[in-house]
Amino acid sequence: MKRYIIMLMFIFSGIAMAFAQAASSGTDQDNYTQVITQRSSKIVMVLSITDSVKFKKVRDIIVEQYRSLNDIYNSRNAKAKQIKEQSGDDKAAATIKIADIDSNVNKQLKTLHTVYLAKLGKELSADEIDKVKDGMTYRVYPITYGAYLDELPNLTDSQKVKIKGWLIEARENAIDAESSEKKHAWFGKFKGRINNYLSAQGYDMKKEGEEWQKRIKERNAKN
Repeated sequence: MKRYIIMLMFIFSGIAMAFAQAASSGTDQDNYTQVITQRSSKIVMVLSITDSVKFKKVRDIIVEQYRSLNDIYNSRNAKAKQIKEQSGDDKAAATIKIADIDSNVNKQLKTLHTVYLAKLGKELSADEIDKVKDGMTYRVYPITYGAYLDELPNLTDSQKVKIKGWLIEARENAIDAESSEKKHAWFGKFKGRINNYLSAQGYDMKKEGEEWQKRIKERNAKN
């Protein structure tokens, strides 16, 4: 499992840097638009939409979502920076004020999330929306779920349902996250919950992981 997570972290880091560099100044806004448009196009391409008008409409909905998220977080970060500068050494006061800002940000994100999914719902099926969510979160959910199934081949149906449910919940939060690192953090949080659950179910996760790595090496040796 660690092997998969480390690989994803490297991917996330590179994408985060590209996004940050593209959106760093007013001059780079065109570049940022190009980045999120290309990213959105790749997500929509997975849906195999043949109608060019519909393709563009769905792509633009995703582009608008990326831009709206970016605007919310840029505003939040600017306000937080100003508060820290004005508060000086009074870190406690700054923390309280920033917490108020974050509370408001969470409300904005919740509203934006609902509106976004409603827009997608007018154009796409539930399965297609899931693919969009996977695209926006670098397919961490299916990759991680597949890794759990491969690592623990004797999982019961109820255990699979639990794991899948938590990873889907992580994805739901991750699509609104500020950066690829924070998207990854959501999955990390729920992966910890899953591992605790599996340990309580009697799995020795360290031992299971070691056995899994052996099986992977054996498979690779045969290929």
